[in-house]
Amino acid sequence: MTRKIAILGASGYTGAELVRLIATHPQMEIVALAANSKAGQSMAQVFPHLRHLDLPKLVTIDEIDFAGIDLCFCALPHKTSQEVIAALPRDLKIVDLSADFRLRDPAAYERWYGNAHAAPELQKEAVYGLTEFYRDEIRAARLVAGTGCNAATGQYILRPLIAAGVIDLDDIILDLKCGVSGAGRSLKENLLHAELSEGYHAYAVGGTHRHLGEFDQEFSAIAGRDVRIQFTPHLIPANRGILATGYVKGEAGAIHAALAEAYEGEPFIELLPMGEAPSTRHVRGSNFCHIGVVADRIPGKTLVIAALDNLTKGSSGQALQNANLMLDIQETEGLMLAPVFP
Repeated sequence: MTRKIAILGASGYTGAELVRLIATHPQMEIVALAANSKAGQSMAQVFPHLRHLDLPKLVTIDEIDFAGIDLCFCALPHKTSQEVIAALPRDLKIVDLSADFRLRDPAAYERWYGNAHAAPELQKEAVYGLTEFYRDEIRAARLVAGTGCNAATGQYILRPLIAAGVIDLDDIILDLKCGVSGAGRSLKENLLHAELSEGYHAYAVGGTHRHLGEFDQEFSAIAGRDVRIQFTPHLIPANRGILATGYVKGEAGAIHAALAEAYEGEPFIELLPMGEAPSTRHVRGSNFCHIGVVADRIPGKTLVIAALDNLTKGSSGQALQNANLMLDIQETEGLMLAPVFP
């Protein structure tokens, strides 16, 4: 049975990535694409790399008839999704790619995003969308909140270690590098080629990055106590990719064993042999996450490194993985594309 799919926010990077992935999905058909600022245009006009596909024209959200649509992806800006989703039919399955439903505590949402939540009842209903750790809840969910791409990368290396008790919870440093597409498609001066190329810089330093709200929420829940990590993201002059390096206190062998146990049988998480470090070039355009463990020269200290594509495994690929579960489709369907290399 073919499921009918709508994508809201189809003119952004994550919207285009959803279209690219779903285009080869044997059990999904895109029947509606919304992009209010580009309404009336074709996807080929907005994204020429998709011109070979037979896609519906872009329309406003108000023009979509949701009757008969099985699932809707919302790839809208933060603070916009909550109001839009609140107005959608209550029987519609939804995967939200924004930050609007990631934090369970409304006070935490207001603290990190600067405004009161406009749909607190829906926030209570939303299931956190880190697929490998919330699979059963996602299957039964109507509304799934996709994770932040930085938050997903950091969690893939740290969640199993916190759960297994193999690292010191008070000595965790996460250093992360992210490609420029993680900042979205809107025009920003600091993202111009001349401003960004030939260098990279830290941003949201000193514990101000919003994805820390997700780390605080998830790591503390696993540990049963407050866990606060040091986290610094950096913007690199690359289109795609995240490389996250965790500096932890714990034995490398035990850490590698804990990750091996956590990810045994997981189709998209690849644990590398001990001592091997991953690269973003080896996951580009794919839904795979590569993880490496390297013993530090200081005894008892270990580096844990993860690489994934921020637009795929960090966002749209994760969203499709969750949608497959919600629609009772094989979880890997439409997502086994090999990475693009070189």
